[in-house]
Amino acid sequence: MDINVRNRLIKNENNEETIQYDDYIAGLAKGLTLLECFGMERQKLSITQISERSGLSRTAARRYIRTLKFLGYLDTDEHFYWLTHKVLRFSSAYLSSASLPKIVQPMLNLLSTKTALSFSVTVLDEHEVVPIARSISPHSESTKISPLGIHLGNRLPAYATSTGKILLACLSPEAQLQWLNKFPLKRLTPYTITDTKLFLQTLDQINQYDYCISAEEHELGIIALAVPILNLQGDTVAALNCIGSSQRINHHYLLQNILPLLKQTAHDLRAII
Repeated sequence: MDINVRNRLIKNENNEETIQYDDYIAGLAKGLTLLECFGMERQKLSITQISERSGLSRTAARRYIRTLKFLGYLDTDEHFYWLTHKVLRFSSAYLSSASLPKIVQPMLNLLSTKTALSFSVTVLDEHEVVPIARSISPHSESTKISPLGIHLGNRLPAYATSTGKILLACLSPEAQLQWLNKFPLKRLTPYTITDTKLFLQTLDQINQYDYCISAEEHELGIIALAVPILNLQGDTVAALNCIGSSQRINHHYLLQNILPLLKQTAHDLRAII
């Protein structure tokens, strides 16, 4: 192989990482891409569907599927394939080894005890936010609220959530435009912002206020307030939010009673992470 080709850099458009061509294992990347085809909206997929979602040919997709089935990461009824519990090894390993979930968990528990509301810390992953820590007061009704939204590892659309908009607001204007060009805004409820110009104006306003309230944009009856979590270098690494029923709490309550708690917690975290 030509040495110029071997030394060529490959760039990941999602995270700006680069790697030398000679260090890149395409087969591993394709296998992981195939696993990412499965999601909340489609838990079971046929070979044709996997091929379409992954960009692989049917022949290649079949080989990867059979390999992953052999390794125990997929199961099948001979028509459709689905993920097995073995994939949870990766999430369990992250949650048990990453420092941020461990650090924030006691703080979230204390917030829930004080307020009888639910709290979570999320990170941005392309077009979605992923909760990596959360707490629910055992004395509140929040266990009945948005059960999908408070599960660790569950993926939610960033543009329709308080934490997602906080994290997007921290990006540069150029990065925000690139993000919107890649991930279109889809209506989830009557209150979801789908106009690009209005969405960018909202992000600018959030950046100025340093907090975000999102009411019923992702799920009717749900209101949430979020603030950014920064490290000592001033980089936004995650978002902290409070979530509750819009019938029980409103904007005024969140701003007067919850926002000071969130900001203090984020301030305390900055000195630790």
